[in-house]
Amino acid sequence: MPKMRKIIVKCSPVLMGVAEGEALVTKQPLCLYDSLDPKSGLIMNRRHELYGENVSRKVLIFPYGTGSTTSSATILQASRCNKAPNAIINLETEPTIAIGALLAERLYGKLIPIVDKPEINPVEVIKKGDLVKVDANAGLIEVIKKQHSRPHRPAQQIHKI
Repeated sequence: MPKMRKIIVKCSPVLMGVAEGEALVTKQPLCLYDSLDPKSGLIMNRRHELYGENVSRKVLIFPYGTGSTTSSATILQASRCNKAPNAIINLETEPTIAIGALLAERLYGKLIPIVDKPEINPVEVIKKGDLVKVDANAGLIEVIKKQHSRPHRPAQQIHKI
């Protein structure tokens, strides 16, 4: 049975709210405009390490956004199509991403909490598949890590000659 370990990280709220989901983590900056297909939630940029991953219902963790102001429209469209992440964690949040999430809340009633400036780099403690709760209201990220004990090795068979 896997062991669970909880980590709490303080951060700064960008867009208020509380959400949780499975972590989707990258060390690479992300341009939502040229990387995210808002109708499917898939990362379509073949040069990005998240290529082929789906952001829908995940807590998307990346250092910062890059590129176009159209990233606002991309996150807004993904939200309208129910393919947006549940929450976003950045080292530094690009204003266009925050604007897109704010508009999603105002226009469609879809909340995407965003936090940044965590006290430690989230990529160092959060791995893909960890359960993450973002509480932007309290300025906290809660990570539930699964730690597996040593893998069970079956007994070796002894062959008689």
